[in-house]
Amino acid sequence: MKYRTEKDLLGPRELPADTLYGIHTLRALENFPLAQRPVNPALIHAYGTVKLACARTNQEVTPWPNDIFAAIETACNELADGRLDAHIVVDALQGGAGTSTNMNVNELLANRALQILNRPLGDYATISPLDDINRHQSTNDTYPTALKVAALNRLADLERAVVSLLEAFQEKEKQFADIVKIGRTQMQDAVLTTLGREMSAYAEAVSRDRWRIYKCHERLRTVNLGGTAIGTALGAPRQYVFRVVEHLRAITSLNLARAENLVEATQNADVFVEVSGILKALASNLLKIATDLRFLSSGPTAGLNEIHLPARQAGSSIMPGKVNPVIPEAVSQAALVVMAHDQTIAYAASLGNLELNAFLPLIAHCLLESLDLLTNAATIFRQHCITGIQPNRDRCLQDVQNATASVTALLEVIGYEAATQLAAAAQQQNKSIRTLAIEQGLLTPQQFDQLTSPENVTRLGSPTPPQK
Repeated sequence: MKYRTEKDLLGPRELPADTLYGIHTLRALENFPLAQRPVNPALIHAYGTVKLACARTNQEVTPWPNDIFAAIETACNELADGRLDAHIVVDALQGGAGTSTNMNVNELLANRALQILNRPLGDYATISPLDDINRHQSTNDTYPTALKVAALNRLADLERAVVSLLEAFQEKEKQFADIVKIGRTQMQDAVLTTLGREMSAYAEAVSRDRWRIYKCHERLRTVNLGGTAIGTALGAPRQYVFRVVEHLRAITSLNLARAENLVEATQNADVFVEVSGILKALASNLLKIATDLRFLSSGPTAGLNEIHLPARQAGSSIMPGKVNPVIPEAVSQAALVVMAHDQTIAYAASLGNLELNAFLPLIAHCLLESLDLLTNAATIFRQHCITGIQPNRDRCLQDVQNATASVTALLEVIGYEAATQLAAAAQQQNKSIRTLAIEQGLLTPQQFDQLTSPENVTRLGSPTPPQK
């Protein structure tokens, strides 16, 4: 194998001659075998757009020869398009506030540009990772900016997935509007409702999540690009500082703005905590809904069995015929990870010191993974579970006729005392509420069916005040 030699502050090192990264990345590989997980692709692609914006701005302010700029621009576009992912090799978790990721990007772009020019890899006198690719930049402004761009892009994907999930619940609300069933509080029979109303509650909760996600865009659109090391724009020309975010906005088509206080924007990471909290709210709703669906589909013989979830795979290696609610279980696990990530993000943001937060790689890893998990969870929930839910109409009807919870629907006609005695008698005689009410002459079959109809159990209050 052929090698090339590169130098840094700590001395020379040999690298494989054909590798597109350099000595700074090599040291990061040695120093941080932590999570052994790659940098999130969304962050890599966003970094490509940030470096492209910086290169175009620099070409206006302190230009390179045209062929060198063209090569750098091409390399940045390739990184942004996902064609160079395999060459970002540093660990997702690293010391240095993201410097290892930034240097991996700088070295990769420099060497890829050299390749395009048919120059030897490592010929940093022609294109330098630091003097050219990182010109007028710092990790401290490019990394958080790339993170915000990545988060905004993934938020758009998440919003689409949540809207589709919302629409799936709304469709089930319509399909199940006429199915009366037992409503439950504290896991006990309560009063009558409809399966459609249950689905409408899920739809409304997901709708709130959709609007919360939409509001996240405003929190993330302000970036500190141009602030360099600590937000004072040290080493960067004023023209560069004023133009670079405009280029990034044009490249990404995101409504980005330069922070008014670049020092503050470089110091603090609380916006990521706020966004993570909104993601946690979505995770909480998904977990609640998934748990409900597991409960409502339990059985099928010895459980509630009010709904049938799509069968996705055999459920046991020892129990023939068993089918488990694997999609709600998977969604629940994703939600739990997001909740844990939220706690981690809050801790990491609070550990920032003075002019910088050194723990942005951890924040980036947790935030982007939460966005990925929620997007995927909402998608599979809709595709593999919600759209295929089928009601067990016979079981719902049987429960309505038999359960003592049904007596509440009869109160306006037979009164509280008679309803109490009817419920007790049904339990003692092991007869259905409907059968006993008719036998005792309290109601006709038509009256019972009307009082327990979908229209009656879902109306907003009684049409007339009860008579004393």
